[in-house]
Amino acid sequence: MKILVTGGAGFIGSAVVRLAVGRGHQVVNVDALTYAACLENVAPVADSPLYAFEQADIRDRAAIEAVLARHQPDAIMHLAAESHVDRSIDGPGDFIETNITGTYNMLEAARGYWIGRGRPQDFRFHHISTDEVFGSLPADPAVKFTETTPYDPRSPYSASKAASDHLVRAWAETYGLPVVLTNCSNNYGPYHFPEKLIPVIILNALAGKPLPIYGDGSNIRDWLYVEDHADALLLVLEKGALGQSYNIGGENERTNLELVRTLCAILDAKRPKADGGSYADQITFVTDRPGHDARYAIDPSRIRDELGWRPSVTVEEGLERTVQWYLDNEAWWRPLQARHGVGQRLGTGTGGTAAAGTGVTGTGATGTGGA
Repeated sequence: MKILVTGGAGFIGSAVVRLAVGRGHQVVNVDALTYAACLENVAPVADSPLYAFEQADIRDRAAIEAVLARHQPDAIMHLAAESHVDRSIDGPGDFIETNITGTYNMLEAARGYWIGRGRPQDFRFHHISTDEVFGSLPADPAVKFTETTPYDPRSPYSASKAASDHLVRAWAETYGLPVVLTNCSNNYGPYHFPEKLIPVIILNALAGKPLPIYGDGSNIRDWLYVEDHADALLLVLEKGALGQSYNIGGENERTNLELVRTLCAILDAKRPKADGGSYADQITFVTDRPGHDARYAIDPSRIRDELGWRPSVTVEEGLERTVQWYLDNEAWWRPLQARHGVGQRLGTGTGGTAAAGTGVTGTGATGTGGA
């Protein structure tokens, strides 16, 4: 296929781009190159004849229409989004413009393109979203998000993603646009932008800085290795039922405190501190973020039963790979730490130190880096 990927310079989007090109698909990466974009994320495939890049903003419908006309893709994977919960608390406007208006522009551009090509039956518009649209779960491990869980977003970010999900479903019902949707749990792995929980912990630990955790660290997230997620997304694009939504989970629930302690133990083994102490000694608890959801967990039965997909990486395996990647790739993350807002505590309106356990999940991002 020829696949147009929005947000392909972001965290999840770039994983999709790398995997799709590796599997022989032609890929057109459309990204606005906003603050968290990094073209180094796609450097491994940038020289491939199967890869093309277009700098365009999904808020500019004319630009998107021009890209579609120029490249004539067989499918669209829409990952572009503002995705950081804390930033959405401090500045919700960008999330409304990009995630809602931007998705509307993508849908209208896709609809015009699809009609202009004679409404091909094999065309797909795949909208990638987050489990945060469902709100917060109780502690009971038997209760999980399913595809029919009512939406109950709690932050400007999750509300904007919920709105975009509804738009996609409306365009399918009203106009017949062939769509598939996915909602994922928290992603982590290589190329994760260094304002998000796991890279913040790794890099703060190495720098000897506090490892700040919101509240008491009891918030629970389901962790999904980004390369597993990319594999699931391509599977849904190729084989998912039209109009269907699929929840993609890692089947790896951990509290934020458990996750941070695991990262510290891995770092203790891989990069022991000179004084012989543990990185866990740097853990610091900070005032909780407003509206911090207690628990996310996905029931992945549908994608497992209908498409035969399950994650291949446990959270322990994935975290070890991730830590090693950051240890080996300082040249990638060091320059990114100088970008606006990275290393600051967000979501309070007061500045300060970046806090771990933000509960961000997400999409591929127009350069936002996803989850």
